[in-house]
Amino acid sequence: MEPAPAGGSRPAEPGTCLSGRGGACQATSPLAYSPSLAGAGPACGVAAAVAAVLPAGGCGERMGVPTPKQFCPILERPLISYTLQALERVCWIKDIVVTVTRENMKAMESIIQRYQHKRISLVESGVTRHKSIFNGLKALAEDGPNSKLTKPEVVIIHDAVRPFVEEDILLKVVTAAKEHGCSDYDLEFGTECLQLALKYCHTNAKLVEGSPDLWKVTYKRDLYAAESIIKERISQQICIVKETKEDEEYVSLLEEMLKKELKHVNVTRRSLCHGERDLQQIILQKCYNFVCVNGQNFDFQEIHKLLSVLEEIHLSTLYPVVVVSVHFLDYNSVPFGVKMENLLRIREFAKEVKKRNILLCGLLIYYSQDEHKLQESLRQGATIIDAITKERNFGLIGQLLIA
Repeated sequence: MEPAPAGGSRPAEPGTCLSGRGGACQATSPLAYSPSLAGAGPACGVAAAVAAVLPAGGCGERMGVPTPKQFCPILERPLISYTLQALERVCWIKDIVVTVTRENMKAMESIIQRYQHKRISLVESGVTRHKSIFNGLKALAEDGPNSKLTKPEVVIIHDAVRPFVEEDILLKVVTAAKEHGCSDYDLEFGTECLQLALKYCHTNAKLVEGSPDLWKVTYKRDLYAAESIIKERISQQICIVKETKEDEEYVSLLEEMLKKELKHVNVTRRSLCHGERDLQQIILQKCYNFVCVNGQNFDFQEIHKLLSVLEEIHLSTLYPVVVVSVHFLDYNSVPFGVKMENLLRIREFAKEVKKRNILLCGLLIYYSQDEHKLQESLRQGATIIDAITKERNFGLIGQLLIA
């Protein structure tokens, strides 16, 4: 296949696609377009130099809100940040160019800094989506000595409001760009972009079937759907944290009940005695939910240590982290009033850590000598923990819940 002439393409409907140097196109299902990709190999997925352009200059009229949809918050984080995170995970995408309007340039810079995004460059968008994509491609094509971008062989054009794109579909598109052409049958089920690739780029194209998750946030209801998907993904792991051997009995009781009641969740345990090193293993498994078992201790020392570790490793930068401080109450040990007075301090504590995107609440489990009552209290506690980690309701911050 021959390379496209510089600036010869005109992108149409949004989606994920590839282009050769100087060309761009996109479709609702990923579309592959490429010049020669000879030499693509297994090194980090693709040997060819790959970059991405995210047009993010739209105003989101169909969303019906004053904020452009790419900047609408999901779990108090802008939608475009989730899309950037999805592309950053792909190690073979060397540069990511985001095109934004001049008035939103500062806001975009703030998002990149706050959420610690890497490999991102900003370019001013054009008056149309096509022009915005062209501006992104032009930035990638610059050869000047001051250019910070690597001139790519392949460019991925991806919607800023499709946050759930996975590496495997991008790799399929890259592979298809090398191996396939386009047939008339594809055009019947494709989009205008396929027609544009043939008309303006003088190259073949292949329509690649996308995954069900490759959908676009267009309307307000789509924000709620996206939030639901994100909540589900980050609620699949729960780590039970303890500090002392004295808490072992309580940890075992709660761990057993959580595994029994929450079969869809991977429940693990770690010790605060090992500090950051031990918790780092959990974080690598994408755990954003922690249950700190304090036994019958009501002074929050364990919680302070856990939160210190979480802050040191910046776990809550991308997603809100849920921390449930669990206390077992034995009415026969310490007067109930004294315990409650100490536990209610969690409110002010929770307000402080919320500033760091940590959702802290307390859970009181009745430690009865009656086995049946104890099991029922543990079961209710497991249900409460499940609801907190799934919903991530900011209204529950600082609340003391009783099982």
